[in-house]
Amino acid sequence: MPKVLVIFGTRPEAIKLFPVIRALAAIPGLTVRTCVTAQHRGLLDQVLAIADLVPDIDLDLMEPGQTLDRLTARLLVGLGDVMDAERPDLVIVQGDTATAMTGALAAYYRKVPVAHVEAGLRSGDIYHPWPEEVNRRIVAPIAKLHFAPTDTAADALRRETIAEDTIYVTGNTVIDALHWTADRVAADPSLAAGLDPIAARFAGRRIILVTTHRRENFGDGMAAIARAIGRIAERDDVAVLFPVHPNPNVVSVMDDILGARANVARIEPLDYPHFVRALGMADIVLTDSGGVQEEAPALGKPVLVMRETTERPEGVAAGTARLIGTDEDRIVSEIFTLLDDTSRYSAMARAHNPFGDGHAAAKIAKVVAHAVGL
Repeated sequence: MPKVLVIFGTRPEAIKLFPVIRALAAIPGLTVRTCVTAQHRGLLDQVLAIADLVPDIDLDLMEPGQTLDRLTARLLVGLGDVMDAERPDLVIVQGDTATAMTGALAAYYRKVPVAHVEAGLRSGDIYHPWPEEVNRRIVAPIAKLHFAPTDTAADALRRETIAEDTIYVTGNTVIDALHWTADRVAADPSLAAGLDPIAARFAGRRIILVTTHRRENFGDGMAAIARAIGRIAERDDVAVLFPVHPNPNVVSVMDDILGARANVARIEPLDYPHFVRALGMADIVLTDSGGVQEEAPALGKPVLVMRETTERPEGVAAGTARLIGTDEDRIVSEIFTLLDDTSRYSAMARAHNPFGDGHAAAKIAKVVAHAVGL
């Protein structure tokens, strides 16, 4: 039987690939093998648990404070060994991580075809987001199948002379994952009951959900974000829900500048069911994440993006997201505008979500099955 090897290593990759893995597993005559690098160990395991997914191979390569070059070298060698043992007919990678880039490169060295989920995202600046922009560009010329989430992403691939017959516009699989998880939480509220105390504590307040972890914001940018959150939290009608990324470059700054505040809930990173519930609780999302720019609009939540550029311009064009950078005054001003201007808030909340209809995984599985001869 033809064999497909799906490789991933971080929480976002797991979220966006578990619907694909489930769809592939339903195809008769196809062997599906999964390999995790555990580039992000704890956050990855949260998603594996909710998705009922047990990887076939776990490289467990995470090291505290490891450099990008050391991580890249270990990934390339480890994934190469896996491919030599598995001998897949097709390798699937997702997005823009070091795992995706080295997975594609290891497959290329063995002349194994590569399928790229979430292909074609471009910011146009190799240092924003860093190093993700270059990771994506490395995968593109290697991949045989390009699963672009939007027409904009597909157009970016065409401008790079990627062959038209290898590009498929599917929507983003994160919308599949979001709807699947939201349905599970609705059917079994205990999956996200850990937020019950915060929901009670902040009842009657406008909730701002904050996520921040981008490398390019470390240092001055992170300090400005911390100060802005503190100023926002001074309003009596506002509460801030802040799952803090475990990276010391985030934690230490928030400890030093933001400290403890009555209406700021600084909590541990959320597993995916709790994060989906948090999105539902929020009035506004303040983030530097890529995936959150896609997820929040699916639930009608305005997104303020603390970055100078985005590889997801569709959200900005549609009006669901706004780029605001990391200037402290700008962050505070943009939040207060949405809190106080009903028309501005409604325009963003009601904007069309351009990132898909929740059926991307099925479309991807169909193309993959055909590509391996089924």
